[in-house]
Amino acid sequence: MWEQLVTIWNAEIWWSYVLRITTYFLLAYLVHRLSRRLSGRLLRIGKVASQRHELRPDRQKTLISLAASAITFLAMVTAVLLSLSLFVSGETLVWIVGLFTAAFGLGARPLVSDYLTGIGFLFEDTFDVGEKIEILGNEGVVETVNLRTTTLRARSGELFVVPNGEIRIVRNFSRGRFSPATITIKLDADDLSRALPILEELGKEAVLILPNLLEPWQIISKSGAIGQQTELTLVGKAKYAMGAEMLPRLLALVHERLNEAGIHLVD
Repeated sequence: MWEQLVTIWNAEIWWSYVLRITTYFLLAYLVHRLSRRLSGRLLRIGKVASQRHELRPDRQKTLISLAASAITFLAMVTAVLLSLSLFVSGETLVWIVGLFTAAFGLGARPLVSDYLTGIGFLFEDTFDVGEKIEILGNEGVVETVNLRTTTLRARSGELFVVPNGEIRIVRNFSRGRFSPATITIKLDADDLSRALPILEELGKEAVLILPNLLEPWQIISKSGAIGQQTELTLVGKAKYAMGAEMLPRLLALVHERLNEAGIHLVD
């Protein structure tokens, strides 16, 4: 009789444990599903509290993705700790967590590095979702950023998954201040003395004629050699991402002005 009661009592306890553990992980899963909404709300509260200026949309997406990943991680860790607390005392649980943390830190250094770097991205505005960057020789547009990995979509369509701990040097194409707009012309050496003042004056005018040109170009000779013909390079700076669009306009402008002066370009 007593054995039956003990068996029933033990079964009830184990079922209650199973029910509570299931509840913990269901709540953690629910937090995971709501993590993006929660991180968005936290971001809005943080902006109001700090009275910061409005963040760029891409930066908002990046912070929301990172915060959502952190919320999911904390929810799962909390569920695991609450489940363990059903079987061990609080003091023992602290020892277990300490030993596990030490072992995990030694045995999974790359993984720890990934997460620590991901946490750093919350505070460092290195790159954002939607920006074009280069990491470890891989160039692409950032699609997602979380605590452990960053994904890049290459121009040819491949998806690069880069562990955050491997990110040391980032080349951010989307934050350039200017794009090069450099053209090279070849003319007869006899026309050089007449062409130089024309090109210098035209460089000043081009800034007014072509709004995407940031400043007058510099005239240089890469080879420094002269013979019957000489080659000049006009080094210009255009607004970022407008360099390719500026090249044909610069070529047309230079060709027209030199033709007006009777100076013909050579092949």
